[in-house]
Amino acid sequence: MSDPLQHTIGRVLPAPENHLDAEKLEQARKARRSFMGKALAMGAGAVTAGHASRALASEGEGEGDPAILKMPEHTRGLGRPVAENPYGQPSKWEANLQRRQSPGLTRVPQASVSFTPLQGLFGIITPSGLHFERHHQGWWDIDPSQHRLMVHGLVKRSRVFTMDDLMRLPSVSRIHFIECGANSAPEWGNVALPSVQYTHGMVSCSEFTGVRLSTLLEMCGADSKLGKYVLAEGADGSSMTRTIDMERAMEDCIVAWAMNGEMLRPENGYPLRLVVPGIQGVSWVKYLRRLEVGDQKWASKDEAVHYIDLMPDGTHRQYTGIQECKSVITTPSGGQMLLDKGYYNVSGLAWSGRGAIKRVDVSVDGGRTWRTARLEGPVLDKALTRFNIDWVWDGKPAILQSRAIDSTGYVQPKINQLRAVRGTRSIYHQNAIQSWKVSENGEVSNVQVF
Repeated sequence: MSDPLQHTIGRVLPAPENHLDAEKLEQARKARRSFMGKALAMGAGAVTAGHASRALASEGEGEGDPAILKMPEHTRGLGRPVAENPYGQPSKWEANLQRRQSPGLTRVPQASVSFTPLQGLFGIITPSGLHFERHHQGWWDIDPSQHRLMVHGLVKRSRVFTMDDLMRLPSVSRIHFIECGANSAPEWGNVALPSVQYTHGMVSCSEFTGVRLSTLLEMCGADSKLGKYVLAEGADGSSMTRTIDMERAMEDCIVAWAMNGEMLRPENGYPLRLVVPGIQGVSWVKYLRRLEVGDQKWASKDEAVHYIDLMPDGTHRQYTGIQECKSVITTPSGGQMLLDKGYYNVSGLAWSGRGAIKRVDVSVDGGRTWRTARLEGPVLDKALTRFNIDWVWDGKPAILQSRAIDSTGYVQPKINQLRAVRGTRSIYHQNAIQSWKVSENGEVSNVQVF
C-alpha cells in the first residue's frame, strides 16, 4: 500500500506566485491577452510537434498569406458520404501520430511496450487507439460469450460470473491515469531518450466503466477481518497475477469492461480488466479471469522477483506499487523545434497515485526560479491534470522543467534527491523532474540537471 521511504522525499514548498482574487485574476487575464499579442508580433513563434503549423505573418488576420484568398476544392464541392466510415478514423494528415515501440527493448514483440505520443495530445484523455500497451505474452481478442470471472477463496459463496452477469450489475464510470512502473526507467542513469513519447509515454488516462470490485466481494460474502488480500489473475499466456490489499480493493477498484465510452480494446484487456487507481499498471490485470480472497500476500512471480526496487544497500523493496507525484512538459519537448523567438504556451501533464494535483511550478532556467502554472479543469483524483503557462522565448538557451505538488503535500523531487534515497540501479518508480534543453537554434533535447 503506502511507500513511506519514497514519500519522505517530498516536502511542501511555498507558492512562487501569490494567489489572486477574482478582480486581480481578471486583470491578469487581460494582461495575458495583451502580452500574447505583443509577443506574437515580436517573433510569430510556433512549435513543430508532428503537426504542420504556420507562423503568423503579421498582426493583421490573414495579411501576407495569399492562401486565404484562394477558394479550395473542399469549399466548392460535395464531400464524402456520411456512412463511408462506419467506425471513425483519424485524418490522413495525422498519420504520424501513433504508438511506437522502442527498438531492442525486449527480445520478442509479444512481451514489449508501445508508447503513447504525449507530445501530440491535448487535454487529459488519451484516445483509445493511442493508449500505451504493455504485454507479457502478447494480446488476445477473447470471445466475451465464453469469458468467465471466478471469485473464490475466503468468501462465504464462491461465484462464477459471465459478462452478461457483470453488465447487469450497477456500474460506475471514472477517469483515472494508468502508468507502467517502468515509465521513465532509463532516466535513472544518464541515458537521455530523445522524446517525451519514450521518456514518459507509458502513461495514459481514460474513462473506465465497470462494476466496483467491492460490489462483487460483498456479493460473495468476503470477510475483511479474515480476508486481507485479493489475488487477481489474467487469462493470457503469462497468467499475470498480482496481490491487492483488501482495503484498496474495497475503496476504488473497478472490474471494467469499457474504456472511453466503448468496450475495452483487445490490447487493453477485452473483455474484462481490473482498474486499480494510483497503482502501477501491472496490477491492472488484463483479461481478468479470477479473484481469490486470502489472508496473506501471494508473492507471485510478478511481485516476488519482478517489479521490485533494488535499493543502494542491495536489498529489494516489494509491493511498492504506488505511482508517486510526477509531471512532464509535453510542449515544447524533446525532438521538437521552436521556429522563432516570441510567445509560446508551455503545456504539460501532472499526476499522482495518492490523490489530486494541487500545484505545478515551471522553470525556464533549469530550476533557479519558478512560476506557478495554470491547472486546466477538470482536476481529478488519480487522473492526469493538464497545466499551461505563458513564456516568451528570447532566442537564448533555456532549460524547461515542471515540478508537481499533490494533495498530500508531496513535491516531485529532482533526480539527485531521488538517487540519494533510491540509488542508481533501480528500474521502477522513477518520478524525478524532467529537463528539456532549448538551444539557440530552437532545437529541444533531453538533458539531466542535478
